[in-house]
Amino acid sequence: MKRVVVLTGAGISAESGLGTFRGSNGLWEGHDVQEVASPEGFARDPELVLNFYNERRAQANQAHPNPGHLALKELEEHYDVVIITQNVDDLHERAGSSQVLHLHGELKLARSVADEQCVIEWDQDIHLGDKAPDGQQLRPHIVWFGEAVPMIVEAAQVMATADIVIIVGTSLVVYPANTLMDFARQECPIYVVDPYRPQFSSENPVIFYEEIGSTGVPKLVQHLIDAKNQEI
Repeated sequence: MKRVVVLTGAGISAESGLGTFRGSNGLWEGHDVQEVASPEGFARDPELVLNFYNERRAQANQAHPNPGHLALKELEEHYDVVIITQNVDDLHERAGSSQVLHLHGELKLARSVADEQCVIEWDQDIHLGDKAPDGQQLRPHIVWFGEAVPMIVEAAQVMATADIVIIVGTSLVVYPANTLMDFARQECPIYVVDPYRPQFSSENPVIFYEEIGSTGVPKLVQHLIDAKNQEI
């Protein structure tokens, strides 16, 4: 079975009502990034950071998968689909996708401030005084600016196995996620679904669907399903 590797960004979640990092009305509006998304910001004002992510978690819990998420689940019935997402929500999982790799962490996980390997499921607010199993303060299991992206190596290995690549709702300017295209095999076609046509260079064949994910992804998925059926 052919493998489809999908790289998703904030654009696909925005259509479910979740703000984007780089949009003018993004979820970071009113907050300096270093205040709420860096180890230094957490050290200065941990309560501010915890409350910020508590709000993001509550917002994500109220959101629902949109037709873009659901179409990617449908694609699993015809291809081996692996999703690499820069998003920290669980909309892909709730849509039914079975192979999802989160590059930047997950809102529904928490970890010890002292040990990044000490991770637990956590679907509620995190408060000062909430402890990890090692007895240390809990923090969101989110990759902040200045921190390593531990899943990037696995993501690159997955990208190298792709027969088809799909990119949805990402500007491809955030490092290191923007380097993943370099690992796609040269003959592998890349489909980009985004109304703003992100700029990137590639020697691979690139096909653009210049529309939002909720309309573009279902069209692309149907195209790929039709192509698969013609091969049978």
